[in-house]
Amino acid sequence: MNILQQIQSELKAPKGQRNNFGNYSYRSAEDILTAVKPLLQKHEVSLIISDDIVGVEGRVYVQATATLWSSDKDCEPLARSTGFAREALTKKGMDDAQITGSASSYARKYALNGLLCIDDTKDPDATNDHGSKLPKPTTKQSQGF
Repeated sequence: MNILQQIQSELKAPKGQRNNFGNYSYRSAEDILTAVKPLLQKHEVSLIISDDIVGVEGRVYVQATATLWSSDKDCEPLARSTGFAREALTKKGMDDAQITGSASSYARKYALNGLLCIDDTKDPDATNDHGSKLPKPTTKQSQGF
């Protein structure tokens, strides 16, 4: 079993957050990171998440990329996954930076879900793509990039 498979099978990231308005439980990117950090240390790997801003059909999206790196000095990533979230044009009570930050958090969560095989299909977020034309998160083994 490779390191990614071990981390995926050992990871327990419960839905520790509650949306009382929508009446559902969910996990945030922070919940996932809290759960995975001990496994990263145990398996001597690093996880790096980065964001890019991309335009698609006149809309702005945050593209988050989660990359798992080996501690070996060969500098080859073990796996990579991306997630997308569209920035809202406006959101009541949020300034522009908060809107981008919110989109970043969502994109990072879905990049982590793809990388770590976390299934959120029962979450309302996972079943409503709001008409998105972007692909679902993908995971690529290091040979593919």
